[in-house]
Amino acid sequence: MVNISLGSINIPLKAIFGSFFGSIDTSSNWNIIVLEYRLPKAITAIMVGSGLGISGLLMQTLFRNPLAGPFVLGISSGASLGVALVILGSGLFGGLFATALTTKWSIVIAASLGSFLVLLAVLMVSNKVRDTMAILIIGLMFGSITAAVVSVLSYFSSAEQLQQYIFWGFGSLSNLSWEELFIFFGIYAVGIVLSIASIKGLNSLLLGDNYAKSLGLNLKQSRLIIILATSLIAGTVTAFAGPIAFIGLAIPHLTRQVFKTTNHKILLPAVFLFGAIVMLICDTIAQVPNSDYTLPINAITALVGAPVVIWLLVRQRKMMF
Repeated sequence: MVNISLGSINIPLKAIFGSFFGSIDTSSNWNIIVLEYRLPKAITAIMVGSGLGISGLLMQTLFRNPLAGPFVLGISSGASLGVALVILGSGLFGGLFATALTTKWSIVIAASLGSFLVLLAVLMVSNKVRDTMAILIIGLMFGSITAAVVSVLSYFSSAEQLQQYIFWGFGSLSNLSWEELFIFFGIYAVGIVLSIASIKGLNSLLLGDNYAKSLGLNLKQSRLIIILATSLIAGTVTAFAGPIAFIGLAIPHLTRQVFKTTNHKILLPAVFLFGAIVMLICDTIAQVPNSDYTLPINAITALVGAPVVIWLLVRQRKMMF
């Protein structure tokens, strides 16, 4: 409610409730602002924050690495490459991309496929390389490869295409209509359901693959479910809102500090709530109340998330000694 009320025009909470329930006393302009702009943006923030938080939790448990996340392991980089092929591809491949791949659906599909392929490649390598730090480095290298391909596409693109891709990279929660929001929610909901279905497997994986096998867990099936859930959520979030950093990495750590548990039956819903709350707070800061300026949401999440990660690492090192 605070997020919806604040912005370039501050709207009283009474007027917001009036917009929700169709009160005749509410200004028509306020109705349009609340129902067509701020409410979809708030719902988008909830889905983006909760989705990235859950994706980070799944990756940290799967790889048993506290620095794992959709952004660090290259999932968001893969999604960015898919979007770059759509937005910048016409400069290299001609008019076919410009005419056939300009819809929201094409960006969603490209981002989801890009994130899935990068994560699948990282997982295939992880079966042969047991060192978790090596897996993390390999994930970063996949991110470097995708960045190199984007650089080549950028070289052959026009200034208008480059500007479109750069603005997409800033991240935004306010560009979705209700129709696009329903599409986003449909794919997001599938990822959340798969995440809930993987809770038992996630708890089993905490103590290693051999322990999970001794409990009768089908490792290949569990890993596939986790891969599908992460790629659907992270890829779709990146497609609709841009490559938003640090939320997927910081939120699971914050949640563990509060709840002091590794049980995913508690962590998963807690990460969902924490991610949604933090993203709403970041969006409230980004829209700069009582001002016409709107800051890039990606910059705000980095300013919030990076100090959290640094604090966690410093605190963990002090506890070791």
